[in-house]
Amino acid sequence: MIKAKSDVLDVVIVGAGLSGVGAAYHLQARCPERSYMILESRAAMGGTWDLFRYPGIRSDSDMYTFGYAFRPWTGGKVFADGPAIRDYIETTASENGIDTHIRYGHRVVGANWDSDKALWTVTAEHDGKRVEFECRFLMLCSGYYRYEKGYMPDFPGRDDFAGEIVHPQLWPEDLDYSGKRVVIIGSGATAVTLVPAMAQSAAHVTMLQRSPTYIAARPSRDGLADALQRVLPGKLAYLIARMKNIALSIYVYQLSKRFPAFVKRQVIKHVREELGEDFDVETHFTPHYNPWDQRFCLAPDGDFFEALRTGSASIMTDHIECFTESGIRLKSGAEIEADIIVPATGLDMQLAGGSRLSLDGMPVTPAELFTYRGMMLGNMPNLALAFGYTNASWTLKIDLTCERVCRMLNYMERTGTEIAVPVPPDDLQPAPMLDFSSGYVQRALPHLPKQGSVAPWRTYQNYIRDMLAIRYGRLEDGHMRFARAGEYRPRLSHTALRRDVAE
Repeated sequence: MIKAKSDVLDVVIVGAGLSGVGAAYHLQARCPERSYMILESRAAMGGTWDLFRYPGIRSDSDMYTFGYAFRPWTGGKVFADGPAIRDYIETTASENGIDTHIRYGHRVVGANWDSDKALWTVTAEHDGKRVEFECRFLMLCSGYYRYEKGYMPDFPGRDDFAGEIVHPQLWPEDLDYSGKRVVIIGSGATAVTLVPAMAQSAAHVTMLQRSPTYIAARPSRDGLADALQRVLPGKLAYLIARMKNIALSIYVYQLSKRFPAFVKRQVIKHVREELGEDFDVETHFTPHYNPWDQRFCLAPDGDFFEALRTGSASIMTDHIECFTESGIRLKSGAEIEADIIVPATGLDMQLAGGSRLSLDGMPVTPAELFTYRGMMLGNMPNLALAFGYTNASWTLKIDLTCERVCRMLNYMERTGTEIAVPVPPDDLQPAPMLDFSSGYVQRALPHLPKQGSVAPWRTYQNYIRDMLAIRYGRLEDGHMRFARAGEYRPRLSHTALRRDVAE
């Protein structure tokens, strides 16, 4: 084991993607005297937007809310492609000197909190060796899924298929699908993105889904934002467009939750308008769940529907019986011939990039913990998680989380304290961390922390409510404790962490 440095860092950020670069900016702007380092497991920054290289990859949230609050999005398109987002992250980092704080090829495998020193020791693997970094505060900004591989069901007969099987998360740079028959398995955002992109040069693309998803066409340009850019200063135009889109997303989500039948009818009505009355919308576009029980899929300028209208793509709703040498046999008896099969079957979720957390050498089980304001874990000192919204842009919550962390760091500086820890009440009732029926969420719930039944332990998925509480609410809210080194020592029970605050 190698000690990376004798100096203790104020903050270690894990991950150099959208969240990690955002966290670094907030630290520099709000806590300029604090030292920090970003540990990135891969050889480049960008996270998701550097890893995923499949055709057509783009944001499924509008860039006026997906972009940082502090750096206006000027790319024009509402739903930017992957390379444009990667460039946006890289430019943000280079213009602010954040790139000089990144250590690439450092995969964090564990972190231990020392109560006596009030320090985290972060262990990372680098060039086949293990190195350690000590820090006062730890920010986990590595997202919520496994980077090494995506979710792949055990399809019967998979080895019999004579063509290529390509998972979107591991897309080969040299894959040539021009003139070939492609089957995309899945109906989520990845599949809806791949279909029109691959249909441009493939012989034919078939989207094979077990059940329908809500898909809505959205313009690729924001008319109001474009008009504002022509008459107002850039930052002001961006702010107005951003607030408009935040309000719109909250309105649609609340409308969906309060009047799901109405929203469902409207979405299906628009699909019929896109595809015509002769298309079997009932079978292929009428989900069995309510709107926003899973994420909506968006089709910029209706590109997905256009591919179906022109015949370059088609959709089938059925269950897979097995793979065959020439394609896929369905339980209905039908067969789909294919040269390439793309299982857009989702993600494998994991917390903290799969690293192991411990307190005073005792391992912590994340599933036994409660989330605090959707950004910290109960009884875990000086630790923040970057976890975005499920019903709105990821970055909206990340910006708020970073603001709150900086407020806490500055508060500890003023009060001479070294520890910030949220302490859950003993009678807090648990609930699943995410109220989503998506398969990737349901598979992961047993391994994720819980949320509580009441604030601040409940995550409301509401930006305005969070902004008021996180940005302006009291730090000492009756749940957050501040202490000096040695005054707080977490204690593990058989099922959960307990607190032991010295008098």
